Amino acid sequence: MKMTPPATSRDSVSAPEDGAPRPSPTGSERPLRLVVVGGVAGGMSCAARARRLSEDAEIIVLDRGQHVSFANCALPYYVGGEIEDQDDLLVQTPERLRAWLNLDVRTGHDVSGIDPAAQEVIVSTAAGEQRIRYDALVLAPGAEAARPPVDGLDSPRVSTLRTVEDAVRLREWADAGAKSAVVLGAGFIGIEAAEVLAKRGIATTVVEFADHVLPPLEREYAYPITQELRRLGIDVRAGAAAHSIVHGADADEVLLSDGTSVRADLIVLATGVRPDTDAFVSSGLELERGAIVVDEHGRTNLPHVYAVGDATVSTDPVTRARRPVPLAGPANRAGRLVADFIMDPAHARPIPAPLGTAIVRVGKMTAAMTGANRAALDAAGIEYTTIHLHPNQHAGYFPGATQLHLSVSFTPDGRILGAQCVGRDGVDKRIDVLATAIRAGLGVADLIDLDLAYTPPFGQAKDPVNLAGMLGSNVLDGSVEVWDVRDLEQVRRTHLLLDVRTRAEVVRGMVPGALNIPHTELRARIDEVRQAAAGRPVGVICQVGVRANIAHRILVGNGLKSSVLTGGMITLRAWLGDDADSFLVGA
Repeated sequence: MKMTPPATSRDSVSAPEDGAPRPSPTGSERPLRLVVVGGVAGGMSCAARARRLSEDAEIIVLDRGQHVSFANCALPYYVGGEIEDQDDLLVQTPERLRAWLNLDVRTGHDVSGIDPAAQEVIVSTAAGEQRIRYDALVLAPGAEAARPPVDGLDSPRVSTLRTVEDAVRLREWADAGAKSAVVLGAGFIGIEAAEVLAKRGIATTVVEFADHVLPPLEREYAYPITQELRRLGIDVRAGAAAHSIVHGADADEVLLSDGTSVRADLIVLATGVRPDTDAFVSSGLELERGAIVVDEHGRTNLPHVYAVGDATVSTDPVTRARRPVPLAGPANRAGRLVADFIMDPAHARPIPAPLGTAIVRVGKMTAAMTGANRAALDAAGIEYTTIHLHPNQHAGYFPGATQLHLSVSFTPDGRILGAQCVGRDGVDKRIDVLATAIRAGLGVADLIDLDLAYTPPFGQAKDPVNLAGMLGSNVLDGSVEVWDVRDLEQVRRTHLLLDVRTRAEVVRGMVPGALNIPHTELRARIDEVRQAAAGRPVGVICQVGVRANIAHRILVGNGLKSSVLTGGMITLRAWLGDDADSFLVGA
């Protein structure tokens, strides 16, 4: 069928200057020409979907690189050797795309501008500048590595890890006998790069400006990841940044802001990304902090121009914050849905706002998250409670049981806002369930009712997600009150801290000034608690929170005001990190 682009009426982006819808640029006899700028996730998903919807459309994909469809998430694992063959990184080639989908894929075509009046893209090629007409234009330029103002960053030993060429280069350096590496940035790519380099026997240092690795993770969950990095032999320098890079004949020296320095045969730049949109600034395309502003169907402010992927602005569905979400899943979905809208706008679904669900492997550990973290909730001024749990990933009596560290944040009426999980096994499925719950609009108490698969090797009859629902429900109905590890110093000033662990446990460390009464003795010693509290509320602490909840009900039943440290000493120790042993005292 022959398709024409839709009119450009807008919802959440500004209209063309005259505010009038643009007429269709195609005649009734000419098939639609769809031009897609950029491949990989968003662009190729859009082009492939468009072809499946229309055999007649002329579809041209322009990409400045040589690899239009590659697995960018696999690049670190090629560097490390887990993926052995470079060809395995290529999802599709231009030849296959032409044969399978009749796509005109043109590599080595760098789009340098848009002429919206003429409906043409300006392209730089080896043969010179070209202009290519479009009826519908989809921009999927992606993101490029952010380059911090570091003297010496132009060293030939510095590489990003964004393209197949980057991965090949880093693997060649490692194969050539690199002995030392510095990774600048401890986000997802930086952590993955550090892991694979260390596993290759390279002395690796990771440098992160934030006060802990994986900054989107909560501090108490970042610490177990830091410990795992150390177990892998990686030197973690958090709270520091590269000041300068001194080029040397045999190696570079990276000077850090804390006054120390690190030798490096290779340096991986992983300090974040920025939308790759410089080529479109002069076209009048509406940008917000460098990212392309789009509506719920991917339309920009320019007629017949759409955008998808890492270079676009998304509105966080939890906090309403505006920011790009550089993840493959949302980019793929957006590409498909924009193609639907271009080809059949009457039946196209809107692009869902991405939750930012993400996961990373670090040695034997996994860290994952979905929705908003506490910092984002605080910045948005949203009232919430966060609960922490430390259940096993499957039945404790079955061999191989290991602990999960799980948190869920929710509003006073129970709406789930975000979740994080760290552990050795079973992290992915819990976060995926919670991401689904958030998307479905479930409340925290609804988690109790989820029918999740159970058999001892894979879970528990009360799955960690169900347990999160039970604890969340108890908070909502007032059966338990919780306090957060972030409020430790305030609670110490205003409460009697009551540690209800056993004497053998508290010998290994307890909060200074806390009163220790094991929960099994609490009923018989309730007057001792009342005297020590002297009218103050009681803040109860145990190892994970279970015994503290029991103690809380005993205290409340005896007329005392009480609340529980969510997550107990496991969460507190992780929050304190390297300072835990010096802060905590033996009984």
